[in-house]
Amino acid sequence: MDDVKIMLTEKEIPTHWYNIQADMPNLPKPPLHPATGQPLSPDDLKPIFPMGLIMQEASQERWLEIPEEVREIYRLWRPTPLFRAFRLEKALDTPARIFYKYEGVSPAGSHKLNTAVAQAYYNKQEGIKRLATETGAGQWGTALSQACNFFGLECTVYMVKVSYQQKPYRRSIMEVFGAQVFASPSEQTNTGRQILAENPDTPGSLGIAISEAIEDVAGREDANYSLGSVLNHVLLHQTVVGLETKEQMAKAGYYPDVVIGCVGGGSNFGGFAFPFAYDKLTKGTKVRMVAVEPTACPTLTRGLHTYDFGDVAGFTPLLYMYTLGSHFIPPGIHAGGLRYHGSAPLLCQLVADGIIEARAFNQTPIFQSAILFAHSEGIVPAPESAHAIQQAIIEAIEAREAGEARTILFNLSGHGLLDLAAYDNYLSGNLIDYPLPEGDLQQALSRLPKT
Repeated sequence: MDDVKIMLTEKEIPTHWYNIQADMPNLPKPPLHPATGQPLSPDDLKPIFPMGLIMQEASQERWLEIPEEVREIYRLWRPTPLFRAFRLEKALDTPARIFYKYEGVSPAGSHKLNTAVAQAYYNKQEGIKRLATETGAGQWGTALSQACNFFGLECTVYMVKVSYQQKPYRRSIMEVFGAQVFASPSEQTNTGRQILAENPDTPGSLGIAISEAIEDVAGREDANYSLGSVLNHVLLHQTVVGLETKEQMAKAGYYPDVVIGCVGGGSNFGGFAFPFAYDKLTKGTKVRMVAVEPTACPTLTRGLHTYDFGDVAGFTPLLYMYTLGSHFIPPGIHAGGLRYHGSAPLLCQLVADGIIEARAFNQTPIFQSAILFAHSEGIVPAPESAHAIQQAIIEAIEAREAGEARTILFNLSGHGLLDLAAYDNYLSGNLIDYPLPEGDLQQALSRLPKT
């Protein structure tokens, strides 16, 4: 089958999420309580999460049913299309077959709505009135503001300051859907005020914004915290992407040799790749999975696999993950959604076990690849998604040089129509690469907590 677009029907939207914890050869070490250092219990998470999500976080059941109320909202944009990138193949003169799943058709313009809807639903079920969160580039804040609107919840978003300044229209969309948006660090919290007093010009980080959002809801019975990546239940919800893609690839008559996605906290890659990891883990399928990140924030490729906080203030549990140190402030690259010091423990364990590969790229070649893709396929990709495009192009060139008709699959997790300032900087020659200096990395790692 050589169609350009491979679709599913509404009836083929997955009925269950896939939980990779059921099939991993090694589970990550358990999260630890930030105060006691002891393994976390479900009750420890009740002050900030609803019990429905807490049970998903700990579950090792392979398939978890998607509530019908969630699937009903999914139908606004799901199933999303899978495309065969014929024009890109021609531009690269490659025998490889290139496919991409396009999550930018969602109302939020990215994959983030898949978990935002689920999280808003479970919080609504337990009587929560307001959710607070952080956002890097704004895709997550946009998605949660929409999901809260769907379920009649209030929404407060702490947006990393450099992205707040670079991407004003993402803030506008959040406010259209009723969210309150603050540049982080802000004057709204003790954490924000302290950091601003120490460094008024800080660009901010996801670690800071997470601290502010958690502090915001601490001690409030009607408000909870919501996280857009990293945690097990978030990656679980995103597996609708990979499950749909497997069905579409079967319709196309091909199975991927390599599955590619960009990585910040790990939710888009995990949701896309984990259903294929299921095949590798349970059936021995010879599929490679490649996670791609920026050299400015090289968590999987240069971080330490150890316990660390998910935030600057130490409010979160200690997570066993690859980390650059929770006090690390990444440079203000335009792929704001990838500026996180840590990554999902499930993904990190699979990298540590050699089941998933990791790569890192500078942002200049990322934008070169993004523009080649736009010229070929007509879609302007988000800077985050362009990392996956870069690896797909490398794979296609390798296939050309080897005379090998490999099948390449990547997740185009969002569009870049609200990232045009970044493209302006690239086209005007003002884009600068920020590979992380070793000295800065070691300084950040020197502040890791003792466990």
